[in-house]
Amino acid sequence: MNIVSESAYISAEKFAKMHYENFPVVSFLINKKLRKHVAILYWFARTADDIADNLNFTDSEKIKQLNNFEDRLTSLLNGHYENNYELALYNTITLMHLTPGLFYDLITAFRQDLIKKRYQTFDELLNYCKCSANPVGRLILELHNIRDDQAFNYSDKICTALQLINFYQDVRNDLYLKRIYFPQDEMNSFSVTENMFELNKINDNLQKLVKLNIDRADSIIEEGKKLLEFLPGKLKIEIKWTILGGHQILERIKKNSFDIFTRAKLNKFDFLILFLKSII
Repeated sequence: MNIVSESAYISAEKFAKMHYENFPVVSFLINKKLRKHVAILYWFARTADDIADNLNFTDSEKIKQLNNFEDRLTSLLNGHYENNYELALYNTITLMHLTPGLFYDLITAFRQDLIKKRYQTFDELLNYCKCSANPVGRLILELHNIRDDQAFNYSDKICTALQLINFYQDVRNDLYLKRIYFPQDEMNSFSVTENMFELNKINDNLQKLVKLNIDRADSIIEEGKKLLEFLPGKLKIEIKWTILGGHQILERIKKNSFDIFTRAKLNKFDFLILFLKSII
């Protein structure tokens, strides 16, 4: 590994620590040798996400930027890179034998956010999660040389649930970007209108809609717990910690009368308590 790519890995780790997520991206539970690889994966996903969410550009301009980012991915996979981050990503993909298609899936999801801003059914939303969330879990498993189809399936459930939970945390931000991730047919069945979201105020109809979605996400992440059987020590604790965090956020939304307009968020004390639970 040359000095240039190593400096990019160091920068990627700093980049990851600067961004808030529900859990530390490069936590102490990640094998020390793998932390730089996790960090560069995060750089890739966060960079594409930031393009899609940038308020300074039109959707068409952001699509062009994502298309260019995709072209850069193709180039670096062929050994042609424009910067140190791309070199580091190339090293990670080739050294760790990662599936290139998973990176393209992520870009597809970010581009979809600019084209499709409503989902008619929950199945449509699940198809979005296949590209927006599930590739991340599969890449983490591949980094740990876990390539079992059952493990991938359980990982998909955890990642899908975490993506859904993120939707319920970010309703106001998503609405500002003109996105609604609650299925339209379910909104109709509970007589929920888009205007209700714009009022930023919970009501009986919204509570019923949110409860359905919260309970479903809770059930999905519970199904994904079977992944733990496939994981080695520290990674098992890391994923259990993450699952407990997902449950905690959902529980917080429930206790707040399903008010999705007040963002449910975990603090450092929450992280500590959940970590202690994860090692018991």
